[in-house]
Amino acid sequence: MTRPLLLLTAALLTSPALHAQLIQRQLGDFDFKLGTTPSRSMAQGLISPTAVGAFHGGLDLSHPSGWYIGQYAPSMGVAPDSTLRLDSYTGYKHHFDNTLGYEVGLVHYSQPNIAGAESFALYGGLSILGSRFGGAWRDNPDNRTGTLFADFGQLPLLDVDLTVKLAHHRLGTPFTLGDGSQINGFSDWSLELSRPWLGIDLNLIYSNSNLSGSGCDAYAGINSACESMVTLKAQRSFF
Repeated sequence: MTRPLLLLTAALLTSPALHAQLIQRQLGDFDFKLGTTPSRSMAQGLISPTAVGAFHGGLDLSHPSGWYIGQYAPSMGVAPDSTLRLDSYTGYKHHFDNTLGYEVGLVHYSQPNIAGAESFALYGGLSILGSRFGGAWRDNPDNRTGTLFADFGQLPLLDVDLTVKLAHHRLGTPFTLGDGSQINGFSDWSLELSRPWLGIDLNLIYSNSNLSGSGCDAYAGINSACESMVTLKAQRSFF
């Protein structure tokens, strides 16, 4: 995708006249989605799940055969203190029936304005009886990451959705702390409970890692914070 098209996408997504988080259209046999949040299910959490800039958004194009392509920009790089970031992906999704299916794909992470800021991730998973289980391997010279995740869907009796994610990061170059010790890698994890309430999506997230204190200087993982943290998020779609 060219930068002008991305900027056009940003203009559409940030226009005062556009209050919806997602636009969906049929283009022949293809299903086209344009929105401010990632729309791809198995890749969510692998493509950037949250925005890091004032202008963000993406598009997704899928075919009934199961093939899909898309691109999500957590930052369009149009603000003075922001950098253009792109998560481009392609994959294949297939359901054998209503209870069993699988999905595989590839994500390309890039920052076109920064030389060498590229990496790739392979992902795949199974959907079984409404739950999703998957994993991914991201190849980045500075931080090679293996991720496992499980989305259990709605838990019986509790009326909440449960999602768990665990990742291990291997640093390309050991990080040296002030006392001379080195960190070669670390693990982090998150647990999320979510449910709708009066038209609002409520999310309670617990996240943590095995780093603490000065070791957090080496942290660059899946969570927004290195040490134990509880976050409550509430968001509402406009339609």
